[in-house]
Amino acid sequence: MALSEDVKQEIQQAYRDVLTGKSVKARYGQRLMIAEIARYLGDITADDGLRTSPPATCVVEAGTGTGKTLGYLVAAIPIARALGKTLVISTATVALQDQIVHKDLPDLKKHTGMDFSWTLAKGRGRYLCMSRLEARLHDEGVGDSDTMPLFLLDEPRDDEPGTRAFFEDMLGRYGSREWDGDRDHWPSQIPDETWRQVTTDHRQCTNRHCSYFDSCAFFDARKELDDADVVVANHDLVLADLALGGGAILPEPENAIFIFDEAHHLPDKALSHFAASVPVNSTRQWLKQLSQALAKIPPFLAPGTLAAKTVDKISTAARELDIVLAEVYGEAEQNTSWEFSEERRSAQWRYPEGQLPDTLAELAFTAQTATAALVRQLGVLADELQKAFDERKEHDVDRETADAWYPVIGSFHSRSEDQLRLWVAWCEKPPEPQEDKPVTSPPPARWAVRQRWDHAEDITFYSSPVLADNLLYARLWSRAYGAVLTSATLTALGRFDRLRSRAGLPEATRYMVVPSSFRYAEMATVEVPAMPAMPTDDAFGDVLVKRLPDLWAGDKATLVLFTSRRQMLSVRDALAPEHPDLIITQDDMAKGEVLRQHCQRVDAGRPSVLFGVASFAEGIDLPGHYLGHVIITRLPFAVPDDPIDASLAEWVTSRGGNPFMEITVPDASVRLVQAVGRLLRTESDTGRVTILDRRIVARRYGQLLLDALPPFRRLIER
Repeated sequence: MALSEDVKQEIQQAYRDVLTGKSVKARYGQRLMIAEIARYLGDITADDGLRTSPPATCVVEAGTGTGKTLGYLVAAIPIARALGKTLVISTATVALQDQIVHKDLPDLKKHTGMDFSWTLAKGRGRYLCMSRLEARLHDEGVGDSDTMPLFLLDEPRDDEPGTRAFFEDMLGRYGSREWDGDRDHWPSQIPDETWRQVTTDHRQCTNRHCSYFDSCAFFDARKELDDADVVVANHDLVLADLALGGGAILPEPENAIFIFDEAHHLPDKALSHFAASVPVNSTRQWLKQLSQALAKIPPFLAPGTLAAKTVDKISTAARELDIVLAEVYGEAEQNTSWEFSEERRSAQWRYPEGQLPDTLAELAFTAQTATAALVRQLGVLADELQKAFDERKEHDVDRETADAWYPVIGSFHSRSEDQLRLWVAWCEKPPEPQEDKPVTSPPPARWAVRQRWDHAEDITFYSSPVLADNLLYARLWSRAYGAVLTSATLTALGRFDRLRSRAGLPEATRYMVVPSSFRYAEMATVEVPAMPAMPTDDAFGDVLVKRLPDLWAGDKATLVLFTSRRQMLSVRDALAPEHPDLIITQDDMAKGEVLRQHCQRVDAGRPSVLFGVASFAEGIDLPGHYLGHVIITRLPFAVPDDPIDASLAEWVTSRGGNPFMEITVPDASVRLVQAVGRLLRTESDTGRVTILDRRIVARRYGQLLLDALPPFRRLIER
């Protein structure tokens, strides 16, 4: 759709209005971003609302200070409304999600004449299930209940932190509308094991057949989704919706324009969503729970009915699967070269090129067949129970039995499907290369982890795609009407190649790097001091203990970043006695409280030093005097034993490539740029970055990493 003059005028006027209303100046990079997104969306052709032009995305790297959020909102909202599409904004962090919902969108509507609505989308598991809460209260204190078997889904009762008083308070607040049923809106943090007892998933939910449907927190929230012009979600929810086929929770991709903020997280998030795992001994314990549950249901089913016969078939399938799993465990335990260390009670084994040993491959196929039989029969029983909700017909199962047992069987069915995904993935054959069509994607990563505890042990099998390219292309890019990816760090070593391959971006994708408004050379320095040891040396930890106090001396606010939690804590333990009330690590308390205490110290005129690892290298915002010095102890190379990275490196090597230069260094560059990006958050910030890893000047790849950083003034000791 070529942009109409009316839409162009609306975009331009909205931008002028919001600048005037907020009393801020136009930013060159922001204007470029608005224009690029508008051009991209305007170039999409469609027939009867469906895209006819080839799949394409728009990738915009825009650093801190660009005003990315305002840029894409001003450009995309008028176009999405003109097209009749829903604008779906997806973030990687809750903090950015909250900022968009509670600040950016209200600001835009307040200062412009644009008329639009928005809502926040969350998965079903973030909302209260009244049916489960009622059952939880019904069973409290009753003991082993036959009429309300929902406790079969819960942890052992001795471990439950939730009390009857707590659940009654929850019911009272929801009934009086003091609370909307959203877990995140409860006044205190609800532990996972407590929340699991009062929420549900799509397999356990009876939807319109539930007696609480008209007052359901989740479906109330869903109604807002249907009417909203803008839906704010997160990457996990978008990917979960795509895994269900798209359109289950969010709008169908064909009817949506997606904005992926913090888009550099998307490929890794996609991998985790399409990975699968099965803990073998835990699954065998779960099968015992299934058998115990099945033993309680026959009195509620008429003999000879399909439901009653299916219970017997499920019991048989569960016994057969248990026998197979015992064989699988024995094979993996005895014929895998496990290497345990004294410090770690776990050992990992990766199957090279994703190839399983012949015996294990045969057992995996048998496990797939047995699990599929269990899934099939659980599905039949779930269907029979669900039929009882249709009051227009008579059924073999009565409504009360269905109300009690449908969520239980649905939960077992869902978990068995998750297990089947692993065995299917383990049995898939990688595509064979052909003369005219070489294999362009690596085989899946397959690995096993054996863990030991004081009184038990387990082996967990894993499978994961190595690249998310085909998954994202097939499920998202080829279907979405339009998609914009933006972040401060999308290039690696100055190129988009790594993102293009990891995310499977279409050939027609447009790329832009928005110039920063920061005067980097005037605002900050990057310093590489002389060091007597490299990070690979055993003495490096001792060197850090000696050097760090001199480096932060005189600074009001310092952030020290580590790549190893163990090293961070050992350095802290060595320094804390000599520097009391100075160091806070990110593990000392919740993230928000750590940052609050740090800022409180700085405001009081006291120096403060934060110690953090990966999440503090990206996910914190400390503008102005709250951060003046970032110390990077070690270049952020990936952990060498990550099985997905190792599988990708193996594949690159098999094709004649250099995985260190093609994968490891570019990925480290992205993480290093993110870490450095903690320093300057506004145009008035100043400070310095100190890198203690001399490899950045002593190795050939170091110059590439240095050159990819913002153009700070460099101070390098030789």
